[in-house]
Amino acid sequence: MTEDVARQVAEQVRAAFGLRLSMMERVTHGADEHARLWLASTVDGARYAVKLSGGGTPAGLAVTAYLARHRVPGIAAPLRTHDGQLSVDLDGRRVSVVPWVSDQRALDGPMTDAHWHAYGEVLAAVHAVPVTDELSRLLPPGGAAYPSIVAATRAMAERLRDPDPADPAGPALAELAAVWSTAAGRVRTLTGEVERMAADQRDQPAPVVCHGDPHLGNLLLGADGQVWLIDWDDAVLAPPECDLMFVLGGVLAFAPVTPGQQRAVLAGYGPADIDPARLAWFLAVRALDDLSDWTRQALDPGVDPADRDRAAEIVRGLVSPVGLVTLADEALRDLAPPGRTPRWTDA
Repeated sequence: MTEDVARQVAEQVRAAFGLRLSMMERVTHGADEHARLWLASTVDGARYAVKLSGGGTPAGLAVTAYLARHRVPGIAAPLRTHDGQLSVDLDGRRVSVVPWVSDQRALDGPMTDAHWHAYGEVLAAVHAVPVTDELSRLLPPGGAAYPSIVAATRAMAERLRDPDPADPAGPALAELAAVWSTAAGRVRTLTGEVERMAADQRDQPAPVVCHGDPHLGNLLLGADGQVWLIDWDDAVLAPPECDLMFVLGGVLAFAPVTPGQQRAVLAGYGPADIDPARLAWFLAVRALDDLSDWTRQALDPGVDPADRDRAAEIVRGLVSPVGLVTLADEALRDLAPPGRTPRWTDA
């Protein structure tokens, strides 16, 4: 089945983009359950990232094409089809092609100070582009999904609070119930504070284009400190804190960010008026989203066992002392005025 899909994709790439692929190697890292990615080569040795997307919208492709036209550094512009489109349809899914710019993910390291500085420069350049009417129409507002994220988190907490022996998740349910029990107070704090602070998020400065998910898994490294920011499927219009919380919130893809790394990013980014409340709110929303979604994947019998194990390990990391759930809780408590500190007590 996988080979059949790859063959169909290659045929569409040849017909729509004019590229004759000699090799397609499946790329398995990434968290998008609705997408497949290949490293593809043509007969003349050129390499491309070929993606088959089954969810979301083509907004990410439109954004990267727009950013590339504005000469934003670190952006790999998508190729266009013979008729000028950014993707081609394959049974209701989108096939897109982007130049393969690097084999080195920042998540695998090592990142130099120059890479951290360039990462800040890329984010600043993205946030500085004009927001057009088309982008306003295409891109959702950052954080708008918080009600469904809060609801999913509470539903998962209820499922894990009293595990049902007949639950199809089996032994994994009891294991993750124990993990969640260590963070029950923190999760209650995050869900309550996200809802309480949501009204304040409506009074925001003019939104900018944000990547929405600029962790190190979506950053590629090149020589001499060059970086590329990839995978724009979660692009949104939001305050800059939506992106900057990945650095200033203290964690970038499962690893704490050091003060030196933060300084290097901010040196590249330039002057920034950061609102701690907005930063904490976006951090809390992301923590809940990651916690509930990775737990869902870890408990899904239809997911490959190795992927379920990886998801469970990520959940354990999220609630660890340096994990995103803990850091988001600390950021919220740092905001609280005297007499109203949102404390948590874990069993």
